[in-house]
Amino acid sequence: MFFYLVRRVLYAIPIALAVGFVCFMLVQIAPGDPINAIVPPDAPQEVVEQVRRDYGLDQPLPVQFGLWLLKVVQGDLGRSLATGRPVWSDLSSAIGNTLTLAAAASLIGFVFGCVLGGLAGTFRGSLIDRLAVTSAVAGVSVPHYWLGMVLVVIFSVQMNALPAMGAGPGGSADWAWDWEHLQHLILPAVTLSVIPMGIVTRTVRGIVAEIMNQEFVTALRGKGLTSWGVFLHVVKNAAPNVIAVMGLQLGYLMGGSILVETVFSWPGTGLLLNSAIFQRDLPVLQGTILVLAMFFVALNLVVDLVQTALDPRIKRA
Repeated sequence: MFFYLVRRVLYAIPIALAVGFVCFMLVQIAPGDPINAIVPPDAPQEVVEQVRRDYGLDQPLPVQFGLWLLKVVQGDLGRSLATGRPVWSDLSSAIGNTLTLAAAASLIGFVFGCVLGGLAGTFRGSLIDRLAVTSAVAGVSVPHYWLGMVLVVIFSVQMNALPAMGAGPGGSADWAWDWEHLQHLILPAVTLSVIPMGIVTRTVRGIVAEIMNQEFVTALRGKGLTSWGVFLHVVKNAAPNVIAVMGLQLGYLMGGSILVETVFSWPGTGLLLNSAIFQRDLPVLQGTILVLAMFFVALNLVVDLVQTALDPRIKRA
């Protein structure tokens, strides 16, 4: 197990470097001049050039990437062009809020997806199966931002039951584990959970249906094992693949929540990225995208290790 862990970590290093390079280049080739976010439109040319030199934007791209990577390794993501604050000071709280939202959405999607998928796989061809498949397709097909606006209209505007904006009372950006803050989490978490719920439902349905048709299930029933005992064996065989799918979905939710966070004004990385895009704030864009990408790489590594622990056949392969 130790050598497998070392090998997976070594595999992750070049992936992380490649992701860092792609993040840097994608932001650099985007249209617009980041200096426009700092200096006024009527600033003299010498002032513009001086600011460009201060931020190192006058250097060739390979030099800029090398300097940026050196700072990142040292834990310095730079300073925001728009606010002048260190990127990490804004990013640290945003990451926590996004992780809270993604974890809540993943939990909702995982629980309901496993229940619907398990029932559909067990009772194939029944009304339950058709309803579960229809719900899964609808969940994957519905646009996030549209569903979020519909939920706001229903539960916030018409029913006045749940708040629609912010992470806390008064639009606060600070999160706390109490009922006042949890109310702000419900609508964005439900909105963000529909796609992973649909994917998990389809995945679990296919896996359970395949396992139920295998000979060892028939043998277990022939030996007089109870339905609960058969169910536990099915869960054990389905767990590695389901965990892999849910782990990837958590990574996607961390990086793909920009529209949902914008709709609900949730103070996470999505809202931070949205502001940085309009302000052409290169350090914030690069730092946020890099941290989210590294989280996804680390999450893949964790999922691989959990899969190996649950199913030793992966390690032997």
